[in-house]
Amino acid sequence: MGGTEQKYVQQAFDTNWIAPLGPNVNGFEKDLANYTGVKAASALSSGTAALHLAMIMLGVKPGDEVIASSFTFSASVNPIAYLGATPVLTDSEPDTWNMCPEMLEAAIKDRISKGKKPKAIIPVHLYGMPAKIEQILEVANRYEIPVIEDAAEALGSRYKNKSLGTFGLMGILSFNGNKIITTSGGGALISNDEKLIEKSRFLATQARDNAPHYQHSEIGYNYRMSNVVAGIGRGQMEALDKHIALRRENFKFYKENLSGFKGISFLKEPNEDYFSNHWLTCIQVDPEKTNGVTRETLRLAMESENIESRPLWKPMHLQPVFKECPFYGEGISDALFEKGLCLPSGSNLTAEDKFRVIKTILKALKQ
Repeated sequence: MGGTEQKYVQQAFDTNWIAPLGPNVNGFEKDLANYTGVKAASALSSGTAALHLAMIMLGVKPGDEVIASSFTFSASVNPIAYLGATPVLTDSEPDTWNMCPEMLEAAIKDRISKGKKPKAIIPVHLYGMPAKIEQILEVANRYEIPVIEDAAEALGSRYKNKSLGTFGLMGILSFNGNKIITTSGGGALISNDEKLIEKSRFLATQARDNAPHYQHSEIGYNYRMSNVVAGIGRGQMEALDKHIALRRENFKFYKENLSGFKGISFLKEPNEDYFSNHWLTCIQVDPEKTNGVTRETLRLAMESENIESRPLWKPMHLQPVFKECPFYGEGISDALFEKGLCLPSGSNLTAEDKFRVIKTILKALKQ
């Protein structure tokens, strides 16, 4: 917590604005729009809800296909299945670990040749690292397919000094408990198309028509954020830049202490165009260069010291629930999953915490 969240939450109680909507929701939406530079934002119950609504507004229906990154959390792909559509999964590229523009174009060409032009493309800015978004958009625009950016892990990250989530037609954010800022649970849809944001708010409040009685001409959803948790978000926004600085400091610390070891490599910004919030600091461990030390060696060594670390995301094309979906790739995300590890990266890590992590990793590497 940044320290001012309680002030906004108390305002909600003092003014009796407890139910969904209210001054905090309006204020949080303005804060998000101002911070990211878009024209409008819609505060919702989760990033998943934002992605679901974005695809509904693009007309995704049963039998359609949507291209998505395979190397991501399942929440990036599940809403495609909610709509009865088929996820078409694409591999990563090695520089940012995000959607490969070449594999994206290969997937589009093949799906069109099969009579199935994809209805949308969902690239993910994984672990806060900007994807090669200009190249992805160039491909998407050539085939006239709209892009929904999954920036759930990337609030505060930028490409060429422009906020992630603002390049495509729509972007989604997440404020789940583990994100760079949190509302305990929540998300947002952002866009420069104000009509889309207005429509998302309508759909997220059960699609109630403008009438004195309850009337509904469309199927709606209970996806709006409550005024109480939006108050937490307003306070968190005041601490966002501090959180980003702390996460980037975590990355710098780990890199300075581990980059001298052969076989340890980091997910890092490819060049000065990229600015990552370093939501999580991630490494790859190559056992051929570490005398047999693997990702699991390090993970279990830390676990024995009560330090939590986790493998990178298991790609969606390897997940039982999506294993039958079309996949276009060359094994990049498979290798990342096999060799990758997320290090402790919380904004509240102390110097003592980080030294304990490093000490445990160095001991395992030297053994």
